[in-house]
Amino acid sequence: MLTVHHLNKSRSKRVIWLLEELDMPYTLVNHQRDPISNLAPASLKLVHPLAKAPIIVDDNITLCESGAVMEYILNQSESTLKLRPELNSAAYYQYLEWLHFAEGSLALPVISTLLMAMEKRDGANPLDHYIAKEIALDFSYIDATLAKNSYFAGDTFSAADIMMTIILEIADSLKLIEDKTNIKRYLGVMQERAAYQVAAKHG
Repeated sequence: MLTVHHLNKSRSKRVIWLLEELDMPYTLVNHQRDPISNLAPASLKLVHPLAKAPIIVDDNITLCESGAVMEYILNQSESTLKLRPELNSAAYYQYLEWLHFAEGSLALPVISTLLMAMEKRDGANPLDHYIAKEIALDFSYIDATLAKNSYFAGDTFSAADIMMTIILEIADSLKLIEDKTNIKRYLGVMQERAAYQVAAKHG
């Protein structure tokens, strides 16, 4: 059975959500952040050298990195629920773009904003200007997409929505999407899903 190594207050909630959507059996191992440093515990490093969640273990396969983990799980699933579009369709390439956009283009400015808020900054440094530009560009693109589509890969919920929702939640907590009505609406719909709510209970 597949084992999920989950870190509290992390993006590994995605993997639990996906497994719950697919109704796939799994074993959950919870790891807790250090209460002082807020860093991942040494227990995760025993599973994977990067010590970053999510990590899955399935027989002789150990994987880190959300996108790779999501694709692996979808490849193993026997569910009739298809959470990625048909290979080589137009929707499939939309799916791929957003699946990788979440941890590629979008994660950098969002996580940088989180870290920069921990410092005293006057907002005049090159990094501040770059992150502000990326935030404006990325969220305008996302909001415009969701003005036209119900989901990121068109009209059907997919694993790309799971990837995007979690990073959008972080952005929401940082008040980066206060004026983005389509993103706000979308998050509300995602958070109503039963499988999401199971994953959210794990923190």
